[in-house]
Amino acid sequence: MEQNKFQPYIPAEKVTPEITVTSIIMGILLAVIFGAANAYLGLRVGMTVSASIPAAVIAMGVIRVIMRKNSILESNVVQTIGSAGESVAAGAIFTLPALFLWAAEGITQKPGILEITLIALVGGLLGVFFMIPLRNALIVKEHGVLPYPEGTACAEVLLAGEEGGANASTVFAGMGFAALFKLVIDGLKAVPGEIAFRVKGFAGEIGTQIYPAVMSVGFICGPRISSYMFAGGVLSWLVVIPLIVMFGQNIVLYPSVDQTIAQMFEAGGASAIWSSYIRYIGAGALAAGGIISLIKSLPLIIRTFRDAVGSLGLAGKGNAVRTEQDINMTVVLIAIAALTLAVWLIPAIPVSLIGAIVVVVFGFFFAAVSSRMVGLVGSSNNPVSGMAIATLLIATLILKITGDGGAHGMTAAIAIGSIICIVAAIAGDTSQDLKTGYLLGATPKKQQYGEIIGVVASALAIGGTLYLLDSAWGFGSEQLAAPQATLMKMIIEGVMNAQLPWNLVFIGVFIAVTVEVIGIPVLPFAIGVYLPVHLNTCIMVGGLIRLALDKSKKEEAKKQAAINDGILYCSGMIAGEGLAGILLALLAIFHVDKLIDISGFLNLPPTMATVLSLVLFAIIIATVLKFSAWKKRK
Repeated sequence: MEQNKFQPYIPAEKVTPEITVTSIIMGILLAVIFGAANAYLGLRVGMTVSASIPAAVIAMGVIRVIMRKNSILESNVVQTIGSAGESVAAGAIFTLPALFLWAAEGITQKPGILEITLIALVGGLLGVFFMIPLRNALIVKEHGVLPYPEGTACAEVLLAGEEGGANASTVFAGMGFAALFKLVIDGLKAVPGEIAFRVKGFAGEIGTQIYPAVMSVGFICGPRISSYMFAGGVLSWLVVIPLIVMFGQNIVLYPSVDQTIAQMFEAGGASAIWSSYIRYIGAGALAAGGIISLIKSLPLIIRTFRDAVGSLGLAGKGNAVRTEQDINMTVVLIAIAALTLAVWLIPAIPVSLIGAIVVVVFGFFFAAVSSRMVGLVGSSNNPVSGMAIATLLIATLILKITGDGGAHGMTAAIAIGSIICIVAAIAGDTSQDLKTGYLLGATPKKQQYGEIIGVVASALAIGGTLYLLDSAWGFGSEQLAAPQATLMKMIIEGVMNAQLPWNLVFIGVFIAVTVEVIGIPVLPFAIGVYLPVHLNTCIMVGGLIRLALDKSKKEEAKKQAAINDGILYCSGMIAGEGLAGILLALLAIFHVDKLIDISGFLNLPPTMATVLSLVLFAIIIATVLKFSAWKKRK
């Protein structure tokens, strides 16, 4: 009965502006910006971050401070629309780059922008519509049981409206500084973006990148998650790679067919061994981690699905009160049926009728799972990758059994996996947004319209973003490792034609099982095994800065304010570097990047270049401290 006692900030009988021209335009801009930034970040490091809080802060800064409007629900709609971009991007980048990787190998044709847009649009809309009948069961009835951490935090940020101007300036400062650092490192190429240290006679390697967005991931995730990722990187680069080099030496080891281990190491160092062998071990660990997290959640999944099915008949009834109004249930069911037919009938989406049925069944199932999972553990710990892996395995097996194999079956499997991945990501995001609205007293159906607007805007932008990044650097390259998409590609190939180096994959699987047995969260550790150690080290630095703030002896209120400001500044840095990365991709496509490259002019000796990189990294760290621990507060 707790929900009957709950009174939102804006009472149900009070009507204030929510969906306005201002909120729609600002929301769409933020959806595109944070969508593009998160796409770039996810393709680099395999992780994305929530855009709800920075979007809310920017909205509040503009609407309250610049426009002098006291409209908290209008700001809420801005963050609702804006955060959709990050979720569409997350679902898309975990899967769709596999199609580009196959195109580069000559297996399939490169996907068209229309195909990418339609897959993103269908997945995003299904995620919103699946969540609507679940709102009453999960957001209202479970209020006080499911905390929805990001949604609650976002409501608190919006309620602290007096500080909106200062907070918004912190986000914008992060965007500006990160863009500047990115242009110095990757535009002017004044200093190397990565430094490495080796010991003579030992094949292992340690080092760090110096990118602000990568370090910001560590600050936002915190020291625990960062340390798990770093530990995975240490295992790969300081244990497994030296073992392969020591025992391999003059052996030609599959998947290499023409180089011995010694020749490979001499030509490309530890990175060559990582590229040929460690990535398969990491893929096995990631796949096992995703499946383990799914199995551990099975009781929760079954209970959630049962409750969700039971709530279908209740959704949409008794909607006389403003704060209980959802989009009409009949409209929702018609929309889901129309989208299901679209998946099957639109030629640009390479999915058969069986595939469309798989999409709907698994889509609703994982939307319910995703919503409850983010309610308990937050969006950052939502096992979207695990859901996508499970879907891909089952969908690929079904397609192969029904005779849909080869290139067409592989692209169909990725299309199905992409839609499910986007459904799960958007359902989690919609849940957090609806929780924010529930606490503030928003009108649910207006937020649901906002989610739809955000999904449409993001879907229209994501195809161009992926094409831009692929044209500039190529997926699977050092700049854009696209870890999850590479994993999905390998899983489908493994099922369809059994051409994976299974020994390496199973080594990764049992590393993940061992880690799970000793009680370490397996997914962050597995991501650490998969990614280059230089990237994990940079994330660890961000985690250590956060640890220093967590352990500081300041009074609790000041310490929490410093951490919150640091999270906002780092969120801004992620967005700023992402946008600068998109700009540099444009310059690379038009061959202007060579004109601003001053590395040849400077011609720094290696030691001097390393020292300058470390100096710039120290400056980046100092700016984080300047806007968090050292910030002057009233």
